[in-house]
Amino acid sequence: MKSGAGKSAILYRMVLPDHLCPSGLKSKWRLERHGYRVDDRPLRTRAETDAFKARHQVATTPQTFIDGERIGGNDDLARFLGKHMPAPGATSYRPVAAVFGMTALMALAASTAAFGSPLTEHAAMWFISLSMCVLALLKLQDVERFSTMFLNYDLLARRWVPYAYLYPFGEALAGVLMTARVGDWISIPLALFLGGIGAASVFKAVYVDRRALKCACVGGSSTVPLGFVSLTENLFMVGMAFWMLLR
Repeated sequence: MKSGAGKSAILYRMVLPDHLCPSGLKSKWRLERHGYRVDDRPLRTRAETDAFKARHQVATTPQTFIDGERIGGNDDLARFLGKHMPAPGATSYRPVAAVFGMTALMALAASTAAFGSPLTEHAAMWFISLSMCVLALLKLQDVERFSTMFLNYDLLARRWVPYAYLYPFGEALAGVLMTARVGDWISIPLALFLGGIGAASVFKAVYVDRRALKCACVGGSSTVPLGFVSLTENLFMVGMAFWMLLR
C-alpha cells in the first residue's frame, strides 16, 4: 500500500447541479485516507467536463494526477494505492460466501429468539431453508437472465424451456414452506425434484462433459464457476427433504 504522507494530488471530478459523481467522491476519500493533500478541481458543467476529456484524451472522469503523472480513474487510483480490483467478469465466490454467511447468521438468530440458544437442530434446518429462499430471491430479480444461464446446463430445462422460468418460484416455495414447517407434502417432493435434477445436471456438465460454465445459483449475473458450489446447493435441498422425511 502506498503512503501519501506529505504528498499532494490533483483530482478532477464532475460536480454538476444534477449529478454528483460517486466515483469522484470515492477517489477523494481514497486520497485523503492515504494521507494525500487533495487539490480538488470540480468540473461544474457538461461543457467543462467534455473539454477536460478532450484535452487529456480520456473517456471518463474522475481523473487523478500525482507528481504530474495521470493515475487514471477511481479503479486505477485504487490499484495505485495497493487495493486489489478484480477485472470485469472475473471469477468470484464472494456472492456465495455472502449468501451462506448471512443465512447462517439469520438461522442462528431465529433459533436464539425461538429457543434461547443458537445451537439447535432448528438452526441447521433454517440455515438450509433460508438459503433456498435467498438464492431464489437472487434468481427472481431477473428471471430472464437466470433462465438463459440455467439453460446452459440443466437437463430438464434444455428439454422443456418453461422449467427454467419456473425453477426460482419452486425453490422459493419449497424454502418458505420448509422454514414454516407447513405443507410438507408439497415442499419435500418439490425439494427432492429440484435438487435431484439440479445435482444430476451439474455433475454431468462439470464432471462428465468437463464444461467450463458459470453457475446460475446466485442469479443471471453470476461469476461463480459451475461446480462444487452448485452441486452443494442442490444436495442441500435433497438432504433437507430426506431429513424432514426421517423426522
